[in-house]
Amino acid sequence: MKVVILAGGLGTRLREETEYRPKPMVQIGGRPLLWHIMKIYSHFGYREFVICLGYKGEMIRDYFLNYETRNRDFTICLGSGNIEVHGSHAEEGWRVTMAETGVDTMTGGRIKRVQDYIGRSTFLATYGDGVADVDIKSLVSFHRRRGKLATVSAVRPSSRYGELAIEDGRVTVFREKPQVNEGWINGGFLVLEPGIFDSIDGDDDSLETGLMPRLVERDQLAVYQHEGFWQCMDTYRETLLLEELWQRNRAPWRVW
Repeated sequence: MKVVILAGGLGTRLREETEYRPKPMVQIGGRPLLWHIMKIYSHFGYREFVICLGYKGEMIRDYFLNYETRNRDFTICLGSGNIEVHGSHAEEGWRVTMAETGVDTMTGGRIKRVQDYIGRSTFLATYGDGVADVDIKSLVSFHRRRGKLATVSAVRPSSRYGELAIEDGRVTVFREKPQVNEGWINGGFLVLEPGIFDSIDGDDDSLETGLMPRLVERDQLAVYQHEGFWQCMDTYRETLLLEELWQRNRAPWRVW
């Protein structure tokens, strides 16, 4: 089962970083967020990836083209240019396809453009800017039981503010930025059947405002409710939050 990662958006709300690099290449703990997402899937045995490129996609191409020599010892024979890479690493066996899907293509259109790399098999998909401790195996099992064309993971985002419980003029509970108790949102981490390709109109079709509402109308969208950790990286503040969690060894998405 292949994993499609949407990595081509402009990331306009994170302009401090995305002026220089695509959002999935913003680093957390010295590694691109894209790597963290791939490590989550790899932990559950999914190691075939299709990366949908767009804005500054050449930086993602270069990262993987040079991955071995950046992360392993190697010997180069000057003149011939032959390179011998030594040892192994934890990402051994990853198969990564780089697919140019256009700078202005919408999310649904990006998935449509990689149809040839998916074939007629069930596949996984997610955004290139969010991490979670989702049990991918459980998600896939849920999808198969429901028998729909698509399953989306619903999550509860963290509040931007601390939460206080007050009684008789005193604080009885203080929780710093807890998850909200109501209101589920689309957290990505999708399971999709190849039949969805027939329902995507083209480059201008969005998953969020096009494909998914149409699937709802046809009763073909299941929802997997994830009660655990989820965090997107839309703003610089959220980038700092993820970095802090990683540096303090409190990164819940580090399931590997």
